[in-house]
Amino acid sequence: MKTTKYFEYTRKRPDRSIIKNEWIESAIESPVETLKQADGRIRKWYYVEETEKYLRVILLEDGETVHNAFFDRSFNRGIKS
Repeated sequence: MKTTKYFEYTRKRPDRSIIKNEWIESAIESPVETLKQADGRIRKWYYVEETEKYLRVILLEDGETVHNAFFDRSFNRGIKS
């Protein structure tokens, strides 16, 4: 999995360190929702049953480099922000 230095830095936070690589990979491969941002980055959401939360993964424009991953408490499926 390709990642940015920003991702590696933020992953050290306690709330982010619990996010498993397999969840991130599932979000990339089988998202419940995908949105392309104005800056070209790609948002993907995935429901993690173990945590009962939605995981948001932000990819760079190449569609494969992970820039950010976090549990998105404000995600409303079907409503794009």
